[in-house]
Amino acid sequence: MAVTRHQTRRNVIRGAAAVAAAALARPALAQAAPRIAVIGGGFGGAACARALRRLDTKLQVTLIEPNRTFTACPFSNEVIAGLRELAAQQFTYDKVAADGITVAAQAATKVDAQARSIALADGTTLSYDRLVLAPGIDMRFDALSGYDEAAAEKMPHAWKAGEQTMLLRRQLEAMDDGGLVVIAVPAAPLRCPPAPYERASLIAHYLKANKPKSKILVLDAKDNYSQQKLFEKAWTELYPGMIERIALSQGGRVTSVDPATNEIVTDFGNYTAAVANVIPPQRAGRIAAIAGAADHTGWCPIDPVTFASKLVPNIHVIGDAAIAGGIPKSASAAAAQGRACAAAIVNSLADKAPETPRLDGACYNTVAPGYAFSLKGIYRPKEDQYAEAEVTTSPVDAPREARQQEADQAFGWFKRITGEAFG
Repeated sequence: MAVTRHQTRRNVIRGAAAVAAAALARPALAQAAPRIAVIGGGFGGAACARALRRLDTKLQVTLIEPNRTFTACPFSNEVIAGLRELAAQQFTYDKVAADGITVAAQAATKVDAQARSIALADGTTLSYDRLVLAPGIDMRFDALSGYDEAAAEKMPHAWKAGEQTMLLRRQLEAMDDGGLVVIAVPAAPLRCPPAPYERASLIAHYLKANKPKSKILVLDAKDNYSQQKLFEKAWTELYPGMIERIALSQGGRVTSVDPATNEIVTDFGNYTAAVANVIPPQRAGRIAAIAGAADHTGWCPIDPVTFASKLVPNIHVIGDAAIAGGIPKSASAAAAQGRACAAAIVNSLADKAPETPRLDGACYNTVAPGYAFSLKGIYRPKEDQYAEAEVTTSPVDAPREARQQEADQAFGWFKRITGEAFG
């Protein structure tokens, strides 16, 4: 039987109406919110997690961190010198959780990049759409002959703030007047490059007031270091004759240690310390290697614009663990990277082109109460790495009033950066 044009039109209308009715009859399938996991609750990880939620409140953000309290490294040298208590360095994740972030107080033990899943120490498995690694550093206990985790209980590194910080402080307090404090400094890269020299300065302040016959010897695997002229001027001015530094070319590289005798061996000599602060070589936190994001250097190559791992898809790396060229491994740099990484992830999820980051960082060094100086920089991606776009260092010949002002600014900086991450 022939079908007229009017019948065809009626059938089409009926079909369209039926499809519309069926669509209204069944529930709409809501698109699941993207799941972002952040491993590591330091300055970088906390800043990244909070920035993700600020940029897009629909994101499901989980911060994975086994420690319920974060202990900050900036200003921890003052704890060693008895100028500050450890409690002033400690922060909880309560306000991070209050931002709508799930805080998983567990260690991440495995990352399956293909399945996009994370295994936690309690047996839980978490799935993710994007993963941010902010694991900080681990000590390379296999890099220095005689130095392992057991040796660190006798010759503390104190390069992760907490119990090691207090161990070094107690050793200084127990040392007889006239004892020799030896600080072993590794070659770069390391967390907070000027921190060993700040530590030498503040230990000298403690010794000058309490054990004035004692000396400090810095054995260094480098010839030059950040803000060197500023430190040397401060040592001459504040601690004449108390601090000696032996550089790499002078035989300062430590080759082995003996924790039983507190002996430290270098290329050209042996030294016996009353207190030995041995800072070993470092690498990215262990989970980075487990995830496949660390290369043969022990650090993580990244795309400097998005912080995406160059080795593993859907993983980003920020903070001390990343190979980031000219930007130093520091708290302010980690926080800046965390914020920029969050923006890159949100743009990517929205199919938007990433913005080129402009990271700023500050590094304050306190050499005595009321005496500090700084290095402040702006860093931009250049030729697959970060490069210094602008760097300002405190003048060497600044008056003491300027040093006091910078000491005050340092406290303000610490309050601001901890507030942004944890406050």
